[in-house]
Amino acid sequence: MPRIDPVTAPYSEALQQRFARLVPPGMTPPAIFRTVARNESLFLHLVDSGLLGRAGLLDRRVLSPRLRELLILRTCVAAGNDYEWHLHVDTVSARMGLAEPQIADTRRPVPDPALWSAAELAALALPDALVRRLDVDDALYARLAAHYDTAELIEMTQLIGLYAGVAMMVALARPERDRYQAVT
Repeated sequence: MPRIDPVTAPYSEALQQRFARLVPPGMTPPAIFRTVARNESLFLHLVDSGLLGRAGLLDRRVLSPRLRELLILRTCVAAGNDYEWHLHVDTVSARMGLAEPQIADTRRPVPDPALWSAAELAALALPDALVRRLDVDDALYARLAAHYDTAELIEMTQLIGLYAGVAMMVALARPERDRYQAVT
């Protein structure tokens, strides 16, 4: 049972317009969107500012869709956010270029090196370091810097932070899991 009930249809005109920008026609907006929309002005700002878009938070098309999705899923795992992990897996993870074994591997304590490139293995370690320890040691930084430039590392860190914030919202509101059919 959710602690904060999501808004339900009929939505205000402003919310209808923003939801239409985020989800395909006929799809019920995810519970977390409808929950945040309880603070309508904040939700409108998130969408209008471009912070929240069709592919989620902070999709500036700087990071590849595959890398973004990998970071999001691993952040969800590090933060204990099963709701958001399932939401992404059921809606966009495969379309962003992750195969089923890779998606499942994001939940393992130690990723299988056979499934990932060296760059992706370094990226998988970043949410663990930032969310679980709030620290990036010199060895991990060197691994990351071998594959990503400074601008990418900053954006990766901001993306992880935003999805850690989503985990906090989920912990507060406890939305019911959306029952979308997994897209492959």
